[in-house]
Amino acid sequence: MAPISPAANIFADLPDASAGEVFTDLLARPGCRIERIVSRGQITPVDRPYRQAHDEWVLLLAGAARLDMGDVETALAPGDHLFIPAGTAHRVTFTDPDRPTIWLAIHLGETDRPVQISADPG
Repeated sequence: MAPISPAANIFADLPDASAGEVFTDLLARPGCRIERIVSRGQITPVDRPYRQAHDEWVLLLAGAARLDMGDVETALAPGDHLFIPAGTAHRVTFTDPDRPTIWLAIHLGETDRPVQISADPG
């Protein structure tokens, strides 16, 4: 049985992402990992797109971003979400440089991560 963790706030204790994106696992279970990503002006290099062996669903919680997936660029505002199928090359082409962009990412079918839980996303 998993330990009971205290409630936490995804917007609390935001890390300074001005020097680089910050990835924080919020919950990990076999086949599913939920993470908070904080960006501030970062993009994915054109020659190094992400391509994962598992599905990912992302929800933009704050800020602004654009994501290129299969040569289709999508602008994301708070509340927008999108599904990235396994094996799909994708890259972030814009995140707001003036304020934090906060993402919630759910990785489905991921098999190479340890099982863990974090009560404090900061």
